[in-house]
Amino acid sequence: MFLNKSLSRWGFILASLIVISLILWNTYAFFTQLKANERAKMEIWAAAQGELAQSLAGEGNTVSETALAIIQSNSTTPMILHTLKEDFYDGRNIDPEILKNEVARQKLIDRFTSEYKPLEVKYNDQVLSVIYFGNSPLINKLKYYPAALILIIFLFILAVYLFYKTSKSAEQNRLWAGMAKETAHQIGTPLSSLVGWTEILKSENVNSEYIAEMEKDISRLEKITDRFSKIGSVPKLERCDLVAETKATFHYLQKRTSKLIDFQLDIPETPVYVQMNPQLFSWTIENLVKNGIDAMKGKGKITISIEQNSKYALVHIADTGKGLTKSEFRRIFTPGYTTKKRGWGLGLSLAKRIIEEYHNGKIRVLKSAPNQGTTMEIALKTES
Repeated sequence: MFLNKSLSRWGFILASLIVISLILWNTYAFFTQLKANERAKMEIWAAAQGELAQSLAGEGNTVSETALAIIQSNSTTPMILHTLKEDFYDGRNIDPEILKNEVARQKLIDRFTSEYKPLEVKYNDQVLSVIYFGNSPLINKLKYYPAALILIIFLFILAVYLFYKTSKSAEQNRLWAGMAKETAHQIGTPLSSLVGWTEILKSENVNSEYIAEMEKDISRLEKITDRFSKIGSVPKLERCDLVAETKATFHYLQKRTSKLIDFQLDIPETPVYVQMNPQLFSWTIENLVKNGIDAMKGKGKITISIEQNSKYALVHIADTGKGLTKSEFRRIFTPGYTTKKRGWGLGLSLAKRIIEEYHNGKIRVLKSAPNQGTTMEIALKTES
């Protein structure tokens, strides 16, 4: 099935490339022919102008009605007629002010000469006048058509690339969601057995403190299983006290982390209510704290604090680790990106998805510098 989808995708891309290439080729051929016709029209007009000039120079010569019609009908080709004997300049389809300004007129003549070879009007082997003519507005526009074609092709290739990348990302997301749900299912069976073994230990008069700690870990495993089962589906949000949820996660992590880590908690005494999913929020805090511990190489200080403004509750997780460069501020949230020697680079990308997509909040690197630690910020909208 995966192979068929891949072949179908590439078949669609190939067919699209063929169609767009045919359209561009036919359009280019059409405009090339139009340009050739425009050039031919200007040459015919120049020939008619030459017939008129010869008629004026001769005695008793007449100009055909066809030549006159051709001269009168051209309303697009810009040209300058320089009569040599009188040193007089006459123009057609150009601004009359240009003819009066010698500098501007010469610049225009130079431009026309670069576009077409001037046409000499002769009579009895004597040059009577010179016609300088340039591209019509239509042909001037056609000069930029190849650039437009290249831009269209580039945009199409970019669209195909983004389509392919998005499809691949969607497939990876479905794969990860499936793996997470299967992991939750597999954990469920031994977890049920652990609950049963705990009850047996109670009947054997085992130290109650040991059992209490085991029950806490079992409860934690149940939460982890619940988290994995929620991946790939929209979680249910509920009105919760951010202070209480953050405090509970803090104490759990503090008890199960090395004594070399100095934990500090700075939170308000009054509740701060937000819409959240407690399991996923706790998972996010754990990811950020564990990343901080890894950055400190297992020794340092972790500070979790909560502030509040008119719209948001701000949770700050600060460490005293190796810090980040400015260029890493955004990259660390990219799936697969990691600064660890061993890691999948999924923790922060999941945290970003949980906070921004599921909780309509924001997560970012508040401040960091190499060897000066990092402070992460989570912003959630508050409720009264």
